[in-house]
Amino acid sequence: MTIQEIQNEIIEDFSFFDDWQDRYEHLIEIGKSLKPLSEEQKQDSNLVKGCQSNVWLTAKEEDGKIIYEADSDAILPKGIAGLLVKIYSGQTPEAILKSDEGFIEKIGLQEFLSPTRANGLLAMMKQIKFYAIAFEAKSK
Repeated sequence: MTIQEIQNEIIEDFSFFDDWQDRYEHLIEIGKSLKPLSEEQKQDSNLVKGCQSNVWLTAKEEDGKIIYEADSDAILPKGIAGLLVKIYSGQTPEAILKSDEGFIEKIGLQEFLSPTRANGLLAMMKQIKFYAIAFEAKSK
């Protein structure tokens, strides 16, 4: 699936929930679906800078696509990380860099998050894009 198709699926999923408590619980469930990172992956170099909680994000390249893995010590950031991994993992660097983050607004995530959590979301997005830039440059 393309990034846009996955984002559209997520927008549709979130549209079924009438209130933010239900959306919050859905986000937590997405986080629970993440495979926990190993202790060796939970090193400072994998910490996302700018997050209030500890969020670790790793990336590796397989067959021209980036495979992201993430974990957090807090349930909501883990859900946000899970959402982003669901969208961007398995995509090419080019597709990641060309994608937009309009889905965040469409599911109302920014309205729901506190300013510090919103900053964490932006920090995670920035790290995903940085990995894409690095892998794209490496392939040239």
